[in-house]
Amino acid sequence: MTQVPALPPSDRREPGEVFSAGFTLFADMLLVGLLTAVACLPVVTVPAAFAAASATLRRAVEDAVPVRAGAYAGHLRARLTRGSLVGGLAVPLLVGILLVDSALTRTTLPGADVVAPALALLALGSAVLALRTTALPAPHTLSPREGLLRCAADLRGTLLLAGAVVLAALLAWSIPVLIPLLPGPLVFAATAVDLRFTKAARSVV
Repeated sequence: MTQVPALPPSDRREPGEVFSAGFTLFADMLLVGLLTAVACLPVVTVPAAFAAASATLRRAVEDAVPVRAGAYAGHLRARLTRGSLVGGLAVPLLVGILLVDSALTRTTLPGADVVAPALALLALGSAVLALRTTALPAPHTLSPREGLLRCAADLRGTLLLAGAVVLAALLAWSIPVLIPLLPGPLVFAATAVDLRFTKAARSVV
């Protein structure tokens, strides 16, 4: 009787690979991106929406389950707290400040040439810190302090996220129709960076 060769396990990983081969990367990013974009429409829900997306992807990796809209909705409800909504108020406030300052840099005010790159770095740094914070698992969920600590402790991951933010900004500027899908790759990048950092920290311990 001919023996059927055993198939490789679905959770097999290549060296350095965070997500398993069975993880339907493209489809999951599209779904998570669309769900996150819809959940972000009230604006104040932005932190909770991104945190829910990261938790959904993290669960898909750790428990080897597919991404479902229902699972995302459950994570979103759990993260819609008073603290996350208050943090969401900072999003339009920061955007407004950056827009006003950006308009001032186009005037003939002294120091405009210095303020412009400083604003760009501030916006980039804020976006990276926000992504790092929303990708944190329990018990550090949506903790800006922990996000800042991980940004400083994992400079390589921070630079990778900065590159992802710059690429997303360029795509949003050049192809605006892709904007609803951009949260997916951004959350995926933040989750992958945090998983890599956590894995490295455990190996040191």
